[in-house]
Amino acid sequence: MKRVFVTRRLPEPVEARFARSFDTVWNVDDRKLSPAEVAAACEGMDGLVINTSERLDAAAVAGLPASLKAVATYSVGHEHLDLNALQARGIPVVYTPDVLSATVADDAMLLILGAARRAREGQALIVEGRWTGWGPRQLIGTEVTGKRLGIFGMGRIGREIARRASAFDMEIGYHNRRPLEPEAGLFFADEGAFLARTDILVIAAPASPETRRWLNAERIARLPKGALAVNIARGSLVDDEARIAAVESDQLAGAGLDVSDGEPDIHPGYLQADRIYVQPHIGSSTMETRLAMAERAITGLEALFEGRDPLNRLV
Repeated sequence: MKRVFVTRRLPEPVEARFARSFDTVWNVDDRKLSPAEVAAACEGMDGLVINTSERLDAAAVAGLPASLKAVATYSVGHEHLDLNALQARGIPVVYTPDVLSATVADDAMLLILGAARRAREGQALIVEGRWTGWGPRQLIGTEVTGKRLGIFGMGRIGREIARRASAFDMEIGYHNRRPLEPEAGLFFADEGAFLARTDILVIAAPASPETRRWLNAERIARLPKGALAVNIARGSLVDDEARIAAVESDQLAGAGLDVSDGEPDIHPGYLQADRIYVQPHIGSSTMETRLAMAERAITGLEALFEGRDPLNRLV
């Protein structure tokens, strides 16, 4: 049985599934490991299952032992891996696509509704014992039904968000590298036109040098006053200072985020911004999705160990 090191503890049913396929070694302390610690833990291992909380940079890849034959990232995103360095070492990598789009889209809707209906403020009233009863001026929010939704990044997750938003009679528009089929929604090649018609912006694009801090003060200013901005992608796509300032100035009526730059050390402004609905990176956190991700990682590793080329191979 192949020996595999997993960088973080996983839900018990997921760990049991890994144990049926591999001689699995766990990071029993479940603490975030440095790149050097990840490399050291791979000594004597055939495979590595890494999470987005850990990084494999070029130096760590150079230090990986000769025993290591394959890497699986327990994620869709792979910016925490130096793929070029891994490819140069001849170490193939698999990931877990196509199984978390639906649950991340569910989370996007949670963020949209939480921001629109001022859920953070409402919960605080109850939990802190400050609610004195119903009033007609209490927590006036924004209706999402019929609004113009703008999706930046119409990939698998973006499509699932659009499908759910359609149930709220939202008008779907998107800004993408290329247009999709007409039924996907209204394609905007021009970024300015896209932003100008967007009442609710959802960021679902991959992280890259080109998209770093894509949502900045200039682009926020192009949105209609009172728009909502939601980020379900990666924290690096948003300028935190600009988003917080836009909510404070009422350029944005509210915002929702499941990811933040530098997490878990989020910008302190989010702790005081009542109209910014924040979640702790729970986009894929359902048992169904965790198990499905495990199947992708396990079957990908098994294929690599057997000399086959899996469909979910990155390099």
